Amino acid sequence: MEKQRVFLIVLDSLGIGNSPDAADFGDEGANTLKSIAGSEKYASPNMVRIGLSNIDSVDYLEKNEKAVGTYGRLREASKGKDTTIGHWEIAGIVAPRPLPTYPDGFPKEIIDEFIRGAGREILCNKPYSGTEVIKDYGEEHLRTGKLIVYTSADSVFQIAAHEEVVPVDELYRYCEIARGLLTGEHGVGRVIARPFTGKAPDFKRTANRHDYSILPPRATMLDALQKAGYDTYGIGKIYDIFAGQGIGHTQRITDNRDGMEKAAAMLDQDFNGLCFVNLVDFDMVYGHRNDVDGYAKAVALFDEQLGTFMEKLRPEDILMITADHGCDPGFRGTDHSRECVPFLAYGSRVKEGMDLGTRDTFADIGATILDLFGVENITDGRSFREELLITK
Repeated sequence: MEKQRVFLIVLDSLGIGNSPDAADFGDEGANTLKSIAGSEKYASPNMVRIGLSNIDSVDYLEKNEKAVGTYGRLREASKGKDTTIGHWEIAGIVAPRPLPTYPDGFPKEIIDEFIRGAGREILCNKPYSGTEVIKDYGEEHLRTGKLIVYTSADSVFQIAAHEEVVPVDELYRYCEIARGLLTGEHGVGRVIARPFTGKAPDFKRTANRHDYSILPPRATMLDALQKAGYDTYGIGKIYDIFAGQGIGHTQRITDNRDGMEKAAAMLDQDFNGLCFVNLVDFDMVYGHRNDVDGYAKAVALFDEQLGTFMEKLRPEDILMITADHGCDPGFRGTDHSRECVPFLAYGSRVKEGMDLGTRDTFADIGATILDLFGVENITDGRSFREELLITK
């Protein structure tokens, strides 16, 4: 078993627009990268060095004639635009049907059963911004102890509760009850614990968020790697997204900076396999809050950390950077947006200045990673290993 390491970093929601079916999702014109690139806070010299500005349709950044990596654009083939579907597709599964969403709130039979199981009444039960819902319902929650249940345009059942009213472990138990109920036709992608603290009107969500995802419908590249004897590490909410399936080791993070620091620490570890990283702040903290400058500044910080990360790669290492969907902070609304995503690869074995063009599915990443490790392709994608690697 030849030793090598792949670091796959997902910049959660950093879409690059131009999805051919964006209009079907009400997202025509959305372009996350373009929106933040116009901010004075934006900087991405290291991603541009790899080839970001050379990707199809990225005509708002200065081209780099001496790109040091391989680059391309990926379309989403699955019928969705959320974190779960996006990551499943990166890991090889194209989902033919979208996960259920609840624009009018969850049906009475689900809510009634949840209330019976939890032993607490609920508030809200409709789509809401996560920061606005605690602003609007937080005081009533403190007064009554009722749980704040809400959803979004995504396939999610979210429960918000103040940590002084509902201890975090208790909130997690309520989420487990909800996860047990939400199966079959109501099998939402994620049940999410959303604890918060503080006093009105300055409630603040804490880092104790926890996602309870539905299991992938079948094996992913992670399962295939594990079965073949390779290491699989998840950093950030990767473990949550895959409900632990195919993840051998996991580390939680507090924010993007911490995520990159933990990923960088893995560079010093002698493992043989995949380190899969999700940096959620781009989406959760900035995209959903329409904070263009904040998003731009977060990308600049990541890019700064990326420079150090690139310098520490070993000869056998391959770095891949991509995204799972869009969440354009300059677009109407606060929801995810249907966009293509970037793909960047770097390492001493990776071709310089190689343009992969536009690929038909995120699943090509999973197929390529399996191919790199010599594992049979069980994904819905096609490997681009030959285009990626320098041939001896």
